[in-house]
Amino acid sequence: MTCIAVANQKGGVGKTTSAINVATALAAIGMRVLLIDLDPQGNASTGLGIPHADRRRSTYDLLIDGIRLEEAFVPTKVPRLDIVPATVDLSGAEIELVDYDDRTHRLDHVIAASDGPWDVTIIDCPPSLGLLTLNAMVAAHSLLVPLQCEFFALEGLSQLLNTVERIRSRFNPGLSILGVVLTMYDRRNRLTEQVSDDVRAVLGRVVFETVIPRNVRLSEAPSHGVPALIYDHRCPGSEAYIALARELIARLPKAAEAA
Repeated sequence: MTCIAVANQKGGVGKTTSAINVATALAAIGMRVLLIDLDPQGNASTGLGIPHADRRRSTYDLLIDGIRLEEAFVPTKVPRLDIVPATVDLSGAEIELVDYDDRTHRLDHVIAASDGPWDVTIIDCPPSLGLLTLNAMVAAHSLLVPLQCEFFALEGLSQLLNTVERIRSRFNPGLSILGVVLTMYDRRNRLTEQVSDDVRAVLGRVVFETVIPRNVRLSEAPSHGVPALIYDHRCPGSEAYIALARELIARLPKAAEAA
């Protein structure tokens, strides 16, 4: 099972939107996908239409009680896409995890013990570099990094890459950067083009060719409890995520073969 963490310590970069719609696109081509909502805000769970009443087991239970993935997942409206939802209890998990000797590997142990049917697991991380995100990075094979086209983008990315290097050296030597995806791209804005050029100059082919545009339909979809790819599959945002999924699959040959 290939495990991808969607991470960026900066909020408002389109991280959850990317996690939901990439997961939906992968499920649409026949992969069995599990989305793990590791953000205490639970936006991925809400964006996939999971009511709070159906979140009886959550990512909090995975980390603190060590329950199995098979006990915690909930099917979504999207065929072949399941989710382990998040609840507000997760907000206290970082404090509770401090008391565990394996505090950085709790999620990794749960995923490794799973014999579920999923080809790909996608972890939606919180906008921070605390213990929750650390658990995701230790468990993941690779990172998908959404990066908003704004002035401080490279500064935040540098901090994230330094964290990745520390995790590689101490916990997970196999962790790789699957790619950086530029989000909230506005071709009418000169700054957008400048940030894009700077990021590509620094990271080269690590940056996906596909960019995710600013798009009202992407913002509207979560309020309807469905991914944008279902809400309006012809809008520019949905078409961009479909193109991104194609690029992503090309970088995951084993996952593509499994499907």
